[in-house]
Amino acid sequence: MTKEGIAAYLNAAQMAKLNQLVLNSRYVVEGTLAGRHRSAQKGSSTEFADHRSYMPGDDLKRIDWKVLGRTDKYYIRRYQDETNLRVYLLLDRSGSMNYTSDLDRPTKYAYAATLAAALGYVVLKARDAVGMYIYGEKMDAALPCRNSFNEWNNSLKVLQSFKPEKGTHGAEVMHQIAESISRRALVVLVSDLLDDQEEIVKAVAHFRKNMHDVIVFHTLDPVELTLNLKRGAEFEDLETGEKMIADPRAMAKEYKDIMGQFIETYRKAFAEMKVDYRLVTTDEPVDTFVRAYLEERKRMSR
Repeated sequence: MTKEGIAAYLNAAQMAKLNQLVLNSRYVVEGTLAGRHRSAQKGSSTEFADHRSYMPGDDLKRIDWKVLGRTDKYYIRRYQDETNLRVYLLLDRSGSMNYTSDLDRPTKYAYAATLAAALGYVVLKARDAVGMYIYGEKMDAALPCRNSFNEWNNSLKVLQSFKPEKGTHGAEVMHQIAESISRRALVVLVSDLLDDQEEIVKAVAHFRKNMHDVIVFHTLDPVELTLNLKRGAEFEDLETGEKMIADPRAMAKEYKDIMGQFIETYRKAFAEMKVDYRLVTTDEPVDTFVRAYLEERKRMSR
């Protein structure tokens, strides 16, 4: 019997490794439920924010009597609202995501889908809310942001129905997504980023302009970093279908230099806009990567 939902991506041992982990936002976010994250909205939690003048109808218990004693004026104490984090996962299913250099290793898309399932599981275990966008040449699915394991399980069933497709318009779709998320949130992009680099950077900047916290998981096959192949081969562009025969050994050094520049361009651009960028390769177990990353992120946010 074919497994569905989260069971199609994570087994019990993997989920056990992910228990007790938390994905925190580094910035102020907005949400709707009680939790551990600071909101930009003013509410009734215990962390003091500022004062405002008293208005008829305000709760007298919130009057700052010390300020009244000093100024003979009535002021209300306001607090930072504590709110749950809203996490949106953006999953790239463009044709290039269908690549693997080893049949015993998952494609980039299969790895990215498992990574999304693991992150969603962590988010929900912490009582936060998670949603997902799936895209290639267009927006293929916009799955709601909910604080519900049943909803997430249904979202993962939808994810199972999609496979990589030829072509990509990633930047254009990301601009659409950025405009559709009305509240500050944590946006996680999982993609190989093999697209128009300048346009992808602009699209990610759109999320930061809208005050979202952003994580980019740059997902690549190990061979894509080094072109470490031992014999001549026919190469096919998985998005255009174009083919060529070449000896990778003759191209390896120049290829590594170009790929290194490609990655460094993303790394620098994202660092400048305070986007958390991580390169992840498909030979690393997803649960191991997620655990190491979240523990590192927790240390960095202290």
